[in-house]
Amino acid sequence: MANIVTSVCCVVLAAVVVVFAQRRSQQGARIQYERMGSDVTMQCGSLDSEASATWKVNGTDVKARQAEDGPRLILMEVNLNSNGLYSCFENPNGERRDQIVLRVGTPPKEPTVTCRSNTYPKGFYCSWHLQDPTYIPTDFEVHVKHNQKSLEVQKDAVHKNRCHVKFPELFSTFKYRVNVTAVNALGRASNAITFDDFFIVKPDPPEKVVATPIPNNVRRLEVTWNSPSTWPDVENFPLKYFLRYRPLIRDQWQHVELSDSTSHTITDAYAGKEYIIQVAAKDTEIGTWSEWSVAVHATPWMEEPKQVISTTEAEVIVETTPSPAPPSAKPRLGISVGGCSALLWSTPLLLASILLSLM
Repeated sequence: MANIVTSVCCVVLAAVVVVFAQRRSQQGARIQYERMGSDVTMQCGSLDSEASATWKVNGTDVKARQAEDGPRLILMEVNLNSNGLYSCFENPNGERRDQIVLRVGTPPKEPTVTCRSNTYPKGFYCSWHLQDPTYIPTDFEVHVKHNQKSLEVQKDAVHKNRCHVKFPELFSTFKYRVNVTAVNALGRASNAITFDDFFIVKPDPPEKVVATPIPNNVRRLEVTWNSPSTWPDVENFPLKYFLRYRPLIRDQWQHVELSDSTSHTITDAYAGKEYIIQVAAKDTEIGTWSEWSVAVHATPWMEEPKQVISTTEAEVIVETTPSPAPPSAKPRLGISVGGCSALLWSTPLLLASILLSLM
């Protein structure tokens, strides 16, 4: 066992040493970004065109399609497999003269941008993403304007491609304009959206949805929920709710729209059937419906069956079953004479003998 542990430790240590050595060797290397599918030329330091050099990638010979032109290495139609640390050595003494980290990627396309206010009337957030990967580091520049004024943009602490903006005023007649630009070493692309504040209002789903059976009501379920905790001012900006429910045995939903209540009693449930229930929320005046809440399951109250035993059944249960008569037994007649019992047999001869003895 000790030998196995020692071997594993040695393998892990060796891997760590290799990674550390690679990172350290790349520290002095320059990064060269190139477009996927293009032919790439790498120059070995400051060597003049008359010098010759030998190239290696990640410490091994370069196997990709290539051409050497003095101190230059030309790679044909590079792809992601072309990435790596390229080192060049001046001939004939083999002195290393340069190191290049090749990163192959693509320029960004227009990012997709969406904005939403789930904390109305405090502010809104915008998020963005690229439809296609670039394979190289890409940054985003975000600019928000309202009534020709630039607004402060705060980066989200958790989501990389998200920012937060405060509403400068409520019920504004001026539109908001959000412009997001994707930038990397191979190019840049922008996309802008324009909207009114009421257009992007969309609460988060209701929370803590609970469905409870009502005693002695086999067709009712009491459903309660809380307003989304992210909605800052329910009193001044009330929400209305949309409840949907269905038994698991069916695919069709039933819907109920409620004003500002956070509870509802389902009165038409199928007795004994399990139900799935969800709730959505929306500002009473503006915006759109939230996503559905987490689904909850519940079954209406079911009465426990009572055990009823009839008198006849009880008698049958307590009755002692008589033992069957022996198969050889014959009918007998018992007569009591002077306190003693005489047995009369049915045969004529025995009966005559008994009568004579009594005379």
